[in-house]
Amino acid sequence: MLKPIAVATAVSGTLDILFAMILTVWFGREIGNMLRFVASGPFPAATEMGASGAILGVVVHFALMAIMAAVFMLIVCERPRLLESPILAGIGYGLLTYAVMNLIAVPIRFGTPLPPKPISIATQLFAHICLVGIPMALVAARYLRPKHA
Repeated sequence: MLKPIAVATAVSGTLDILFAMILTVWFGREIGNMLRFVASGPFPAATEMGASGAILGVVVHFALMAIMAAVFMLIVCERPRLLESPILAGIGYGLLTYAVMNLIAVPIRFGTPLPPKPISIATQLFAHICLVGIPMALVAARYLRPKHA
């Protein structure tokens, strides 16, 4: 089970952080500041840590992605039928991770006002479904789908 978790973490984590970097630049912001903000979730002082805070942001991002990947792999091990349609499973998991992150975790930690702006909803849903959920489900299907004799 460690290999699919590691592969899903690497693939989804890389896709998601690259998308975040592209959006950051697109909106005229600095990537280092975005990464320090990510790190500030568990480490509030990270926003003042310079390059080390940005590196910590990458570590935090991949740690969160590893947790998401591990949870998904546990779910599909308990319910292997989900892998009969990995795209649908990925969409479902992407929606679940969106809800947990944006409706529970982020507002609790940062007091983010709800509802978010439509562009934020759109980009976050895209990221959680297309860059996190679906790739994780495809990795799970590759490594964990039951073999039929």
